[in-house]
Amino acid sequence: MKHPSNREFFAYWDARRGDARAPDRSEIEPGAVRELLGDIFVLSYDVCAGYPFRVAGTRVCALFGSDMKDRSFAALFAPESRGEIRDIITVVAEETLPAIAGLTATSQHGGPAHLELLLLPFQIRAHTPISMTGLLAPFEGNLGLLRDLKLTSWRYLHRPERIIPRALRKLAIARGLMVYEGLR
Repeated sequence: MKHPSNREFFAYWDARRGDARAPDRSEIEPGAVRELLGDIFVLSYDVCAGYPFRVAGTRVCALFGSDMKDRSFAALFAPESRGEIRDIITVVAEETLPAIAGLTATSQHGGPAHLELLLLPFQIRAHTPISMTGLLAPFEGNLGLLRDLKLTSWRYLHRPERIIPRALRKLAIARGLMVYEGLR
């Protein structure tokens, strides 16, 4: 993660989830990330509707020139990147695995704009629509309106695996009586 806002939001989300794969949506307290709210959004996992925004911060809305509620997130991307963003969203939602992506867009002045996208899942609950949160952080200021987002890089954020020494793994497997050959 390159953008400080994404690092801060991820650290908060990670602390809220504890040992779970993702926190429950009710565990995310907006007041705790007050300074970031303008860049934060919530998406509905609705494939047919293009993953519409349920909520979008003021800076996200300003980047695209309108209130984003109920607008398709996937439609913000250039046609050549839509399949990839759909795949990333599917992994985030169904595998409860966070993702970080580098994006470029075309600014209203015709030049490139660089952004970083963080997608974070919520815990999946029975009989509740699947949703996820995220943060869209531009690296430059005063971009004006953006269009044609394109993915430049992405990766999924796995938890570090705990490495258990081989001797401890053997002891964990061998419970109870142990037979030692060769001793009399």
